[in-house]
Amino acid sequence: QVQLVESGGGSVQAGGSLTLSCAASGYTSNRYCMAWFRQAPGQEREGVATIGTDGGTRYADSVKGRFTISQDNAKNTLYLQMNSLKPEDTAMYSCAAVRSSWWCLLSPNHYDYWGQGTQVTVSS
Repeated sequence: QVQLVESGGGSVQAGGSLTLSCAASGYTSNRYCMAWFRQAPGQEREGVATIGTDGGTRYADSVKGRFTISQDNAKNTLYLQMNSLKPEDTAMYSCAAVRSSWWCLLSPNHYDYWGQGTQVTVSS
């Protein structure tokens, strides 16, 4: 009974910042991966960032240096800090999770649980 609920999306101008949150419930594992994905109209779903049990992170090349993934285990919340936003960052952003994973991948097929998504729109 895993539930993921995203929040924090909205509309910003290019160069601005947003922080997305993903509240998780019913999620317990000694090893796990959490991740953010995004999908723009007419495009395939793209892996944005992942974070594992040990805090190790991975990022898509398109967001390296601009986005930061983090987690607060006490609050069961995943975050995505997005800085220097560009119009091409416009997409529906979803959080995802998988249990018992030794490696955290940027592939959507790797994840079993998904939130509903939150829209991020960046205007020029």
